[in-house]
Amino acid sequence: MPLPVPPAVGGSVSPVGGTPAAVAVAEGAPADGVPLPVVEFPAVAAPARCAGPVRAVLRRLPSPTGTPFTFGYALLLLATSLYTEYGDPDTVSAVLRASSTDVVHLSRTPLLVLVASALWVAGGLFSPYAVGFLFVLTALERRIGGWRTAAVFLLGHVVATLATEIPVAFSVLAGHLPGTSLHRLDYGISFGLLASTGALAGLLTPLVRGAVLGCVSLMLVQDLLVLDDPLTNWGHPLALAFGVACWPLVRRAAARVTPAHLR
Repeated sequence: MPLPVPPAVGGSVSPVGGTPAAVAVAEGAPADGVPLPVVEFPAVAAPARCAGPVRAVLRRLPSPTGTPFTFGYALLLLATSLYTEYGDPDTVSAVLRASSTDVVHLSRTPLLVLVASALWVAGGLFSPYAVGFLFVLTALERRIGGWRTAAVFLLGHVVATLATEIPVAFSVLAGHLPGTSLHRLDYGISFGLLASTGALAGLLTPLVRGAVLGCVSLMLVQDLLVLDDPLTNWGHPLALAFGVACWPLVRRAAARVTPAHLR
């Protein structure tokens, strides 16, 4: 015995799957002249316009695949900075003093203190040196590679350190400085950072290069006028000049490393 067929939309009766009225309803067309309601869905909001600038800033920060040297070094500096901030003050003071590139340490364990002194950020995580480190070394490593960036940074750190500490030793021997100057606390990444800044400037366009060197030189001159730390203040221009002296080398390296569309 056949089952009764339910009425279709609009009141017409038709067997399942058969009449044009049923087919029209199934396909969304009006049945028996009765229009079907139109369903409107809310529009999906477009991505925020600020996503572009945020991505641009993130591309200039170190990454483990694009700039492994800067990324690993930044993590190390983050760890040591957190230690100086939250560690035991007496222990932190002792470690920093043991890492100092003063004349006494340079005469006893030169290699150890030259490396150890570059593991600390003077001024903490939010100092200008820490912020500049991220952007300058990332830009330099993308242009000349990790090993060459490490060489520029380390050589600038070593050259500027020796250029400021050796005169101290002779001045103490000559009696122009007290013996306590042989134990002055000296650590940080500023010499290597300024050497890297000077090297990076040689890879920029003339307008940007002039702006970078002009701003950095103005800051260094201001420090020299204040002269709160004479040796460090004189070491900064020397480190910057060392980086500028590296222009022929970094330009040749950039020509081999940097893709043509990024030069």
